[in-house]
Amino acid sequence: MSDLNIGIVGLGWVAGAHIETFKNVEGANVTAVCSRRSLNEADLEKEYGIPLKAYQDFDEMLKDPSLDVIDICTPHPYHPEQAIAAAKAGKHLIIEKPIALNYADAKAVGDAIREAGVLACVCFEVRFSGQGMAIRSMLDEGLLGDLHYGEVDYYHGIGPWYNQYEWNIKKEMGGSSLLTAGCHALDLLLWYMDSEVEEVTSYSNKSGSQYFKPYEYDTTSITILKFKNGKIGKVASVVDALQPYYVHIHLLGSEGSLLDDQFYSSRLKGTTKDRWSRIAAPMIDSGDVDDHPYQPQFQAFVESIGKGEPMPLTDFETAFKTHEAVYAADLSAKTGKPIKIAQLDE
Repeated sequence: MSDLNIGIVGLGWVAGAHIETFKNVEGANVTAVCSRRSLNEADLEKEYGIPLKAYQDFDEMLKDPSLDVIDICTPHPYHPEQAIAAAKAGKHLIIEKPIALNYADAKAVGDAIREAGVLACVCFEVRFSGQGMAIRSMLDEGLLGDLHYGEVDYYHGIGPWYNQYEWNIKKEMGGSSLLTAGCHALDLLLWYMDSEVEEVTSYSNKSGSQYFKPYEYDTTSITILKFKNGKIGKVASVVDALQPYYVHIHLLGSEGSLLDDQFYSSRLKGTTKDRWSRIAAPMIDSGDVDDHPYQPQFQAFVESIGKGEPMPLTDFETAFKTHEAVYAADLSAKTGKPIKIAQLDE
């Protein structure tokens, strides 16, 4: 199989990280970019170190028969329309999260992907992090037994010092605390709890800090989740935190517990529950896209296309389940009522 050609739409901060990542992915190359700005191909090659065909018209880019995959790195509101158009053009998809800012649009993207028979990767890349994978391995080995409670919380300060602040503060662009960032934490929790969400209850508010006053939506939310298998969980999504970036993970099971990079397991002989053991894995400790574990995720996606089957961990159907929980949580916070996932289709 020849190398896949990747075309990136949207040429901002995230796109730059994707371009650099694909330089280290076997079997794929970024060969084209599309931006609303007029681009000079010589300048692009000088900046990114690779030749790139420049498009200003997305429809023209989709007509390029040499492109196998469209990588959507535009602001959130553009994702659904561009993903649907790319799927209809027969292109495989990489979609930066969120898939869409509302349930109906996300569902339409899924319909288009299934009808076209293309494959999609949604950028919940934290599943491919060292810490994320190590915890999943511990669960698979039974070190914590059967989980009955879990919490994964996202703490970040997306203030005026942060690249995406200017557009992120707008409701029509950022959507909600969960949609713009905290969905990474919720996605990890769903991966660990091994069950679909049945019902959520969510509350939200925002910081009184001057840094976050321009936000048009609540910047902090807390969501309680009830899973179909009886497990329960909690996700805090905080993008107005005046502190270092932090993803908090606490899992409790029948054989032990895990707290961030510490754990106790009754299955490890010679250990005692009054002292933590430690996981030797890279931590999820940065919100900067340059630090995100895109490389193993994109490599897995490229390999899945070669096999003609959905990729592991972050295929569209898996990511859509996380989005369903996000939409239900935001609806709960808005209405002040618990929301069942089934209600989204009503």
